[in-house]
Formats: sequence, C-alpha cells, structure tokens
Amino acid sequence: MARCTAPREGHRSAAAAANCPACRGRYGRSSGYSSYGSYTSRDYSGTTRIAVASSSSARTGGSAKPRWSRSDSTVVYTDLQVRSLTPIRESVEARSTQDLRDVFLCHAWDDRQGAAKELHDLLEQKGVKVWFSEKDVGLGVPLMRAIDKGLANSRIGIVLVTPALLRRLPSEGIADKELSAMLAGERLVPIVHQTTYDALRKVSPLLASRSGLSTAEESMAAVAEKLAELVTL
Repeated sequence: MARCTAPREGHRSAAAAANCPACRGRYGRSSGYSSYGSYTSRDYSGTTRIAVASSSSARTGGSAKPRWSRSDSTVVYTDLQVRSLTPIRESVEARSTQDLRDVFLCHAWDDRQGAAKELHDLLEQKGVKVWFSEKDVGLGVPLMRAIDKGLANSRIGIVLVTPALLRRLPSEGIADKELSAMLAGERLVPIVHQTTYDALRKVSPLLASRSGLSTAEESMAAVAEKLAELVTL
C-alpha cells in the first residue's frame, strides 16, 4: 500500500499533494484545498497531470485577449468580458465612418459630482470623447432634447449602476428613459459600482441581463482603460 508523504514532506502546496502516492487520487476533495478547483488530465506519454485553478479564475472564466486590443496592450480581460463586449465593439465599428461621440454616459443625478465625474475624467484622459450631462447641457437647453441628441450622436452608451441609480430607476425619471433607448440595441455597457448585479436584477432584470464591468472586480481606472480600448478605432 502506498504511504502518505505528509508526515515527512507536508501537503502545503498543490505539487506536494499531487506527488503524494497515497493522496493524489483524493486531491481536490480534501477540505484543506477547498479554495481551489481541480481536474485531472493525462498527456500522450501516459503521465497524470493535475491542473489547478483558483476560485477567482473559475468565476471570471479565465483570461483572453479581444481582437480589438492592441498587440502591446497589457489590459487583461476575462472570457466573459470578451464575449459580452464583442457585440458592442461591432456596433462601434459599424458606426466608425460617422462623426460621433465615443460614449454616452448615463448616470444618476446624485453621482454627477462623484463616481460619474470620476469615470468621465478617466475616459477623457485616455482620449475618449464622452457625452456627459454636466458639461454638455447648457443653461436654458431643454434637458430631454439634449439627451436625445446625445444618445443619437454617440457610438455606444455606458450606464453607471450605483445605489443612487437603483433608487431612482423605479420612479421612471430621466435615467430610466435613457436606459430604455440604449437597451433597444447592442450599444450598452453596464458599469456596476458599489452595488451588485443581484441588486440590479431586482430593479431592472433587463439591464441586469447585460454583462458588463464591475468595480468590485477591478478599479475604476481599469474599467476606463477597457472602455477606451473598446471604442478606439
């Protein structure tokens, strides 16, 4: 019978567990490795290999490089992000010959001097042309008419989903009307900030069905960098 090497070598690493003749078959089921998922594969030489992925990688679906990302780009995307952003990129490319803003930023009124301005500033620093109500709606200009023009003259829309937006959507205010227009096509990227998709789903199941980006997984600066790559032609 094979003897366990734990008393002598320990099982503190994946390699140690994989190399133990007694435990390698049980590896992955032990509570000591509960934060990892594992699968066993056999290469053509007959050698058993154990591949281990962290739980965070399992949730995000690995990493991938989208076709619109520059060859020298260091931005990392998950498989899910690439799949969800590809139709948005196709919409950007389809409207590439038109003289349009890159992005229409939809946000709650309460966020105009906070998270919305932060995202706007980060995008503009990267050369993205953003329609932002705080700067694009002049005094005396009818707000709804300005928003209609902004939506029509932007390649894509991004909606900053915050607790403030979730509070305002049920009242069917201006933000709700903006969302209705953007949800009609493949031109909308939700940016979830300081809340969750579960909370969004309770307020707007249709918007929650759109995969986007979340500041719970990466910084606002990283989100802005991905959006900048998405709309750069």
